[in-house]
Amino acid sequence: MAYKRILLKLSGEALLGDRDHGIDPKRLAEYAQDIKTIIDKNVQVAIVIGGGNIFRGVAGASNGMDRVQADYMGMLATVINGLALQSALEDADIPTRLQTAIKIEAVAEPYIKRKAMRHLEKGRVVIFGAGTGNPFFTTDSAAALRAIEIEADVILKGTRVDGIYNVDPEKNKDAIKFDEISFADVLSKGLKIMDTTAFTLSQENNLPIIVFDMNKPGNLLKVVLGENIGTLVK
Repeated sequence: MAYKRILLKLSGEALLGDRDHGIDPKRLAEYAQDIKTIIDKNVQVAIVIGGGNIFRGVAGASNGMDRVQADYMGMLATVINGLALQSALEDADIPTRLQTAIKIEAVAEPYIKRKAMRHLEKGRVVIFGAGTGNPFFTTDSAAALRAIEIEADVILKGTRVDGIYNVDPEKNKDAIKFDEISFADVLSKGLKIMDTTAFTLSQENNLPIIVFDMNKPGNLLKVVLGENIGTLVK
């Protein structure tokens, strides 16, 4: 097993499935089954999920809304997604805890590092909601921060493309994929993987990132087993 403890970063848009908005229960169930395959291998799994399928703070701010208020709305959207994912995981018989960076005790535990570590050691999936709890920070930043805090081996960024390319592969059929790339090369080539804060945090703490296609069943297990899936940034 290549990795014993992972931080899985999922976008809110990933939960759309074939829908225009909201959450697709079928996509949630597929993700839960994929996550179960690595739980069964005794891999410890933490998850950070975005909220873009419900509300995106930056978009709200660009439409004239106060940025701080908009970002807090985005944090609450990630909690909604976290609750949905928790339900899907528990339907697959995976014990799961949702921890949030802002206190919402009626629906989730507050984020406490030691408690999160204990849950992971006991084989529970831990979902981190509400980002970092601060406006102006993305869920990418939350993923990097939480991964460092819980001493994860790697950040697995699940997307709809199968890795990092020199140009957008959805717009250019001649795009070239990187199997492996350094942090320095990502910066010099201006490739957009995560926001700058998240990327810098990962780089400074020597935390590798793997970008892969989460929508292909079985890919998550292959990544954890160390197969050459997606793109490794180190």
